[in-house]
Amino acid sequence: MILPKLTLVLGGAASGKSAYAEALVLMADLTPVYVATAQVYDDEMATKVSRHRDRRGTIWTTIEEPLDVAAVLHRSTTKQVVLIDCATLWLTNVLLGKRDIARESAAMVAALGVCPSPVVIVSNEVGQGIVPDNALSRSFRNAQGTLNQSIAAHADLVVAVMAGLPLALKGDLP
Repeated sequence: MILPKLTLVLGGAASGKSAYAEALVLMADLTPVYVATAQVYDDEMATKVSRHRDRRGTIWTTIEEPLDVAAVLHRSTTKQVVLIDCATLWLTNVLLGKRDIARESAAMVAALGVCPSPVVIVSNEVGQGIVPDNALSRSFRNAQGTLNQSIAAHADLVVAVMAGLPLALKGDLP
């Protein structure tokens, strides 16, 4: 199967978005590359990362890159399909690293546009809950919404996943 050039998979926490994105990537007849943006700071995250690794198995090439996702995209080839999991953790890393969110986001979106391989990017939809009670959380929510909108504008396929079920928001499900 031929994947679109850029696919965005959105969903809430534990919605099944990562599993759906992984299955989508494996439909392509290309070498799957998993770009892991998570940084492990506690046992809970270590367990989550371990679960994701076990689910993927050994056919994936995993690149752990918490910040410079654009560089990974520039190094990819036409023989690969890249899964970035996830934009939300990447943005968290950018924010906590006190980097320029607008500049870093623009660089990643630009890299998505010139990447030679198809890309599937997972991101959380964080704007459907309550308004956060502190400035940092509100800033993050707004930055995540802006990043998701920017990626979605460039994507050929945008899929919302709820309860493990995909719903095409843009384009057609394979």
